[in-house]
Amino acid sequence: MRQLTALDAQFLNVESATTTAHVAGLAILDPADGAVTRDALAALLLERAHLSPALSLRLVTVPFGLDLPYWAADPAFDIGNHLFETVLPEPGDQRRLAEEVARIHARRLDRAHPLWEMHLIRGLAGGLVAVYTKVHHAAIDGVTGAETLAALLDLAPGDRRAPASRAGATVVPLRAPTGTRGRTAGSTDASAAATGANAITAEASAVAARADAITAGASAASAETHTASAAQNSDDEPGLVRMLAGAAVRNATQPLLALRSVVRAAADLDAIPLVSTLPGAGLIARTARLVSGDRHERPEVPRLAAPRTPFNGPVSAERRVSFGSVPLKDVKSVAKANGISVNDVVMTLCASALRAWLVERDALPEEPLVAAVPVAVRAGGAREGVGNRISAMVAPLPTNVAGTRERLRATGAAMRAAKRRFAQAPASWLEDLCSVLPVPITALATPALFRLASVAFPPVNIIVSNVPGPQFPLYLCGGRVLSYYPLSVVSDVGGGLNITCFSYDGMLDFGVVACPERVDDVWELLGHLRTALDELLNLDRA
Repeated sequence: MRQLTALDAQFLNVESATTTAHVAGLAILDPADGAVTRDALAALLLERAHLSPALSLRLVTVPFGLDLPYWAADPAFDIGNHLFETVLPEPGDQRRLAEEVARIHARRLDRAHPLWEMHLIRGLAGGLVAVYTKVHHAAIDGVTGAETLAALLDLAPGDRRAPASRAGATVVPLRAPTGTRGRTAGSTDASAAATGANAITAEASAVAARADAITAGASAASAETHTASAAQNSDDEPGLVRMLAGAAVRNATQPLLALRSVVRAAADLDAIPLVSTLPGAGLIARTARLVSGDRHERPEVPRLAAPRTPFNGPVSAERRVSFGSVPLKDVKSVAKANGISVNDVVMTLCASALRAWLVERDALPEEPLVAAVPVAVRAGGAREGVGNRISAMVAPLPTNVAGTRERLRATGAAMRAAKRRFAQAPASWLEDLCSVLPVPITALATPALFRLASVAFPPVNIIVSNVPGPQFPLYLCGGRVLSYYPLSVVSDVGGGLNITCFSYDGMLDFGVVACPERVDDVWELLGHLRTALDELLNLDRA
């Protein structure tokens, strides 16, 4: 049995009548003369499900919610509970596809089965097909999500060989196989109306790599809260007696675990959104570091108080989706010309687009927005295959800066400061925050607390995320994947707008998810992003 961490369980706790907590991807494929069918996908999933634990494990809850749930193999696994087929009405354009995907994305996953679904969507213009896949965030983070994707994809149209075990699974190489080329700028219709909003590309990966040394200790500390037996990694369903015994141990030790989590979190109190604005936060953080023996000097961070915006507040159950691509070379060109990182350019695009959107609605705050950027901190040798090992960088987005070049420089400075602070801080602060309260109280209180926070004091304005992908073509059931648009979570506490990006085959593919009561036109936002990139390119040509 594998027990969820407090952070994993928090993704379950946040779900409500208006909030879902799954992450998803929308793949657009050339169907290879009809080879991408429901039957072909079913055969592939059944053949390779063993390569990704997230596809075959279901939740087992502890009676009365006394302890964190467990993962266990589903003895009655039925592919019919997970694989579906839809045909779009004509004309099958991008907006029709986005409407269908938004409808599916708004539905919660059934917790009686492994927490994932795959939808084959036919009827797209040009004879293309789409495959939308969603998996609960409790089961995967960016790294394990990429592993799951890699388990289903091939390097060539006819390569359908699957290893016998996960240990023998093929890892997608970091460089293209000989003879492959990236997509060109004109290879997708979306590039005409899209943007380069890849929020954290190679830079975030570098930060995560620097955090790996810290992560090993954080992961070990988290693991101490679970029973350290050989059965922990088994997929057998835990028995009632074992679950209740584990719950008794956890509840008996909860005060000590909570104290440890509070001390560790307090050491970075001055860098936690909202909390950092409280009087004395800096003094408490320095004192906590002194008491714990942490001698690392922390770079100062700017005030992280999220201003009020239209896309912050309680979200509804409806979702809107838009997606598009932009050539990676354009973003790299701006970065090279200005002597900054690709990440700085991309975050500037987000700041510029959000500024334009807010100005049009006469809702631009005087203060900069606050963005949270999830970062993978999974240790290099970790092979759990399920669950989360993530942290987050938090930084201001200078939407209050009017000049394009000045905004670019301000964004670069803010992100460099955030990365320096992140590299010095423990990678476990999200897990620590989720571990403070007893499990039953956390489960009951989270939806109400998130709703309250969205009204009274939103901690951040927007979440922007990215998982780097391969820069060469991949294939699904023989069909070439032309684009892969990631789609993530909007919630009361994180804001009614999310931008998630995936770099693939020479392009930056990104998806925007929003609550329609918070963002009235997600396609308009894409237009602003494209305009922002054009402005940066024009700076270099001037």
